[in-house]
Amino acid sequence: MNQELYTRGLERAKNHDYAGAIADFSAVIQANPYFTDAYVKRGLAYFDLGEYLQAVSDYTEAIKLDGQCIDAFYGRAIARLALKNLPGTLDDAETVIKLDSNYAAAHNLKGIVKRKQGLIHEAIACFKQAAQLYLQAQDTENCRACLERVKRLQPQPVVPRSGVNPTASSPTITNTIPSENDYFLELIVAAERGETQAAMESVNWVLKVDPQDGKAYCCRGVIRCKQGKYQDALADFNQALRLNFNHAITYRNRGKARLHLGDVQGALADFEIALTHDPDNSMSLTARGIAHQSSGNYLQAIQDFSRAIEINPHDAQAYLGRGMVYTRLEEIQKASADYQQASEIFCENDDWQNYQQALDSLKKINAPSPEARKSNYEKLRQKLSRLVGGHWEIAERYLERAKYYYPGMAEEWYLERVIYELENGDI
Repeated sequence: MNQELYTRGLERAKNHDYAGAIADFSAVIQANPYFTDAYVKRGLAYFDLGEYLQAVSDYTEAIKLDGQCIDAFYGRAIARLALKNLPGTLDDAETVIKLDSNYAAAHNLKGIVKRKQGLIHEAIACFKQAAQLYLQAQDTENCRACLERVKRLQPQPVVPRSGVNPTASSPTITNTIPSENDYFLELIVAAERGETQAAMESVNWVLKVDPQDGKAYCCRGVIRCKQGKYQDALADFNQALRLNFNHAITYRNRGKARLHLGDVQGALADFEIALTHDPDNSMSLTARGIAHQSSGNYLQAIQDFSRAIEINPHDAQAYLGRGMVYTRLEEIQKASADYQQASEIFCENDDWQNYQQALDSLKKINAPSPEARKSNYEKLRQKLSRLVGGHWEIAERYLERAKYYYPGMAEEWYLERVIYELENGDI
């Protein structure tokens, strides 16, 4: 009898007779209060009637009976969303994903919540995951719907102001860099930091949605530069410009690709365009400084690096580049100061590859004879001992702290660092 009522309830729900379905499921539950599916189906019927609180109640009862019931968690998530209970919706969606990581609808629902919470980057990641799962399941309709959501969340192209008539000889550069919430800006910044794998996966999804997106090509060009694929990167930057993403960042990074390919003059031309429209961009100045260094124009390189440092005192690449130029000009003291500053900034930014390069450069130009090194080391120890009143155990603690924050330096360097901090009241 219960099975007949349950089957009739399913049929009535299918025919949109939700009240009749609720009556049948209620009779089934009265006869068997441990029938989990009956609670789930009645919850769905309540939801379809717009009685969301009743739906949540039934789904909760089903979960009490079966804590692994995915349909109950997902159904309650949908009902909670209708009630605008975003935290509850998110909890249930994440539970579904824990129970079944391939549940595409739960990833989609999580994306909806993240979007409502203003977490655009996370929302896009969720929609992309859902789209991929729908694609694997050959559900093209839902896959396309998720990709459209991704597209809508991405920034719209900048519309040129009326009256602007760009010419081929004088490219118009878009100076309005995307806002902090801009998905592309996040990808470009991540790629320039070297986080290439995740960024490449994201940008390929973007291009799948819209193959005419110039910002996406620029972003992929940056990633390919980081991967050492400079010819491919150059093609992407050219395509970005053809699609009117005439931003200074495109020219700067195309210049970098050209420089790696040996086209110094082409690189300098791109850096000039970028700096014409954004003259205080330290990254473009540093890039042009590197190009001048490559062509042997050391004085111009020093000017660019120095200007970059003036604009951004934390531009480690500018210090490193200027240090290299000073080394070639045999101005060792200036080179040493720049390498040391670069290594400290790289260390603070956890950029260990460039940190090691700066450190190696510093060691190379500061390699005194064993006798001179021993004499200098003893002088530094004596000076530090005087500064701590002869209490060497205090000096050792300071030295250990310096070694923790600046690993891999020479012993003399640590002594000099601690002495400097003590003399300047930084400890």
